[in-house]
Amino acid sequence: MSKPSPTPDRTTNWSSYTASLRKRGSLLIWLDKDMTWLAPQDGNPGRPAVFS
Repeated sequence: MSKPSPTPDRTTNWSSYTASLRKRGSLLIWLDKDMTWLAPQDGNPGRPAVFS
């Protein structure tokens, strides 16, 4: 039994290929404006708890 011949991987639509490569590295972050950025005070002495 012989192996099937491999199909060549050739890009024919270079503009679409380039656009998909650019999208692959993008990172989208959603931030809520109403979000509480500082931790509530717990009454203990020391450094205040702050979210990074």
